[in-house]
Amino acid sequence: MVSKAGRPCPTERATEGETEVALRARDGGPAVPRAKRAVAVVFVANGFAFASWVSRVPAIRDTLGLTPGEVGLLLLFLSAGTLVALPLSGVVVGRLGPARTVAVAVVAGAAGLLLVAAGLTARSAVATAAGLFSYGIGTSAWDVAMNVEGADVERRLGRTVMPRFHAGFSLGTVLGALAGAGAARGGLGLQVQLVVTVAGILVAGLLAVRAFLPPAARDAEAGPRRSVLLAWREPRTLAVGLLVLAFALCEGIANDWLALSLVDGYGATEAVGAVGFGTFVGAMTVARLFGGSAVERYGRAPILRVTAVLVIVGVLAVVFSPGLPGAFAGAVLWGLGASLGFPLGMSAAADDETRAAARVSVVSSIGYTAFLAGPPLVGLLADGVGVRRAILVAVVAAVVGLVAASAATPRPAGAPTVVPERA
Repeated sequence: MVSKAGRPCPTERATEGETEVALRARDGGPAVPRAKRAVAVVFVANGFAFASWVSRVPAIRDTLGLTPGEVGLLLLFLSAGTLVALPLSGVVVGRLGPARTVAVAVVAGAAGLLLVAAGLTARSAVATAAGLFSYGIGTSAWDVAMNVEGADVERRLGRTVMPRFHAGFSLGTVLGALAGAGAARGGLGLQVQLVVTVAGILVAGLLAVRAFLPPAARDAEAGPRRSVLLAWREPRTLAVGLLVLAFALCEGIANDWLALSLVDGYGATEAVGAVGFGTFVGAMTVARLFGGSAVERYGRAPILRVTAVLVIVGVLAVVFSPGLPGAFAGAVLWGLGASLGFPLGMSAAADDETRAAARVSVVSSIGYTAFLAGPPLVGLLADGVGVRRAILVAVVAAVVGLVAASAATPRPAGAPTVVPERA
């Protein structure tokens, strides 16, 4: 494919000895730009909904009178809802399409948050746990469906935009955290804040999905359920899942432990630790906003290898620097490096639109285990070697991401990826 200027089109290039067929644009008229804006809205809304309540976990603890261990047990119900929903989300998206799935998921998530508010009002840990379980189901299905729609928009635009959608999620979390902080500072009860949040996400989500694109044709060889089962047997899909798992672990370790590692490892104040974490998040958001052009120029796999190296250098700087300036520089490199693995993994999983829902579901199920397993793993190591050295687990994860990066290389159209059924 050649552009009008006579140069190779940026959507097709040779990479590492094989043809890398990038995302092909299809004529969608004004519908595609509208869908792009709509997907951005649901990504922001998803991040806002999450951060608006998680930023006020201390309020949940105080209202219910829980110990730290009981808070952890309560949050396990959120994880349980996530684990239930993710493997099934591909089937749901395959049957309903991304637009209707997001709509249903937004309602389910909103109902969960309202149940959390009711549980806090009644001072009932059981009702609050049920609300978090429902919210976990809703937000997980929402996540898979919006990634499937985002990948479809990306294909039709013919350029890499998935990192920007994930930057929208990051922006939503910042706005949600600010809303939570402002509500707490103003003395607004979490119950009232949740009701306002629910109203906002219902309006934003249900209006946005009206601009989604018509769902892609379903897999002609298998129904949604069978397609998901087949996806679990595809070597490339599992490799992409491993890639996403590795980069999600790099991101999750920083989310949970970076600030504490600066406080405990360097004797910094809590405020400085928070600034260090903000530095990481800021670098990650900037990379997601502007990293798409680099991906289009050099390809997914080479960029992922570079970002994996950045994580390794950044984490080593945080752990072994003689002072805080070097640790902050490491946080910047760590954020840049952790930024693109998850969104590019979602793009890779959705390369074939007819099986995008199933593959994104499988990759998400694998990748999200990092956010569930990462924190306790680092915590166990920290008991023995301290938080500062325990975060070296992120280096191991980055090495895995470096090795698995080639799985994200787009396959030529028609290339076989499904493992044949056993006789």
